[in-house]
Amino acid sequence: MTLVPYPMPQDPEVLEFIARSESFFPPGWTGRSPAENRARYEALGIAMRGHAPQDVSWMDFAIAAENPRRAIAWRRYRRDGARDGAIVLYLHGGGFTLGGLESHHDVCLGLCSEACVEIAAVEYRLAPEYPHPAQSEDCEAAFLALSKEDRPVILAGDSAGANLAAGLALRIRDRAYPVPAGQILVYPDLGGDRDAGSYIENADAPLLTRADCLAYAAARTGGRAPRVDRDADLAPLTAPSFVGLPPALVVSADIDPLRDDARDYAEKLRAAGVRAEWRNEPELVHGYLRARHMSRRAADSFAAIASAIRAFAEAARE
Repeated sequence: MTLVPYPMPQDPEVLEFIARSESFFPPGWTGRSPAENRARYEALGIAMRGHAPQDVSWMDFAIAAENPRRAIAWRRYRRDGARDGAIVLYLHGGGFTLGGLESHHDVCLGLCSEACVEIAAVEYRLAPEYPHPAQSEDCEAAFLALSKEDRPVILAGDSAGANLAAGLALRIRDRAYPVPAGQILVYPDLGGDRDAGSYIENADAPLLTRADCLAYAAARTGGRAPRVDRDADLAPLTAPSFVGLPPALVVSADIDPLRDDARDYAEKLRAAGVRAEWRNEPELVHGYLRARHMSRRAADSFAAIASAIRAFAEAARE
């Protein structure tokens, strides 16, 4: 297998975002402890925040879950004057090992304001301390808690969170829970072929490399190889059937090892009769949601994602 040079963005705003992001993980940072990596990742998310929208309020809560007994932290965002209706269950990215309520606070604020839909963000347990299926179990518990409110739920997430959202859609279907009103997956890791396509073309892309993808996957499972018969939510692209899943918007960054996962997942949904749109963003790189305050390309994509959330919410009212 020969890895090829990746195409570097030419957009100066994107290049500035890359440089600013990389400054939080300077050369030689590899090998630091999970606590140090998480602190840096959270600091990156906070540093990239823009002015908080004045029309959104939020509160922190906890979900009581069993087996094992635990409290799952979540944060609810509501835009002033918004009607009750669909609610978005947002699952953050971070390679299953990083991130939480603070790292994606700005993203959730922005989506709530622009989509005018309530957002519930979940702080699921992280690997490697809590290997799979801990993350999936926490997301399922959050979905079941929202389902008790008798409101349509839209699943959404970025990167690892998009993997968890797609895996949750499979769990929901297979366990006959209420069907979500839609799924919004942004630069998702869905378990595609790591030795082909964008994984090779963008193997050394800025902000996420093929090696990073392999390391995050190993951390999530403790190095255990996934089994198709019980681990479809680890790699949703390997699911035996896509029939009955929610309609989807699947968004990819063009300069990202994960790009083809988004394309392939949308194709599998459409082949199963599920309405699905794939949107690929030229010049953008992994993690660009937090770039919207400094990149017009990222802001336009963010607006399109918010528009899709509004459309799913409006369809659920009909």
